[in-house]
Amino acid sequence: QVQLVESGGGLVLPGGSLRLSCAASGRLFTSYHMGWFRQAPGKEREFVTAIRSYGGNTYYADSVRGRFTMSRDNAKTTVYLQMNSLKPEDTAVYYCAADRQITTMALMTPGGWNYWGKGILVTVSS
Repeated sequence: QVQLVESGGGLVLPGGSLRLSCAASGRLFTSYHMGWFRQAPGKEREFVTAIRSYGGNTYYADSVRGRFTMSRDNAKTTVYLQMNSLKPEDTAVYYCAADRQITTMALMTPGGWNYWGKGILVTVSS
């Protein structure tokens, strides 16, 4: 089992940048695929990005591709979400997710993941 804690959220101006972190505790971090989802007020939770356990393939939602970058530091058992060129529509609670077995199709759906952080708010506003 793994526990996830997000940090780094806050208020940022449109066009600005922010880096989220997700610290994982528990054993065998390197065996976990990791993901980020977000949920805006009144909307369903949506896929943002995910990275495979071995740090190979990384997947992005069309809405963030080219602006967001996900990475992982296995030595620190932490994943990061670097968000650049932020837009007001990026405003949401961002959630970190983890699982040890997940197909490529399932990793883009909230139901495919077993472990979640509590989430952290990102507000993009002037």
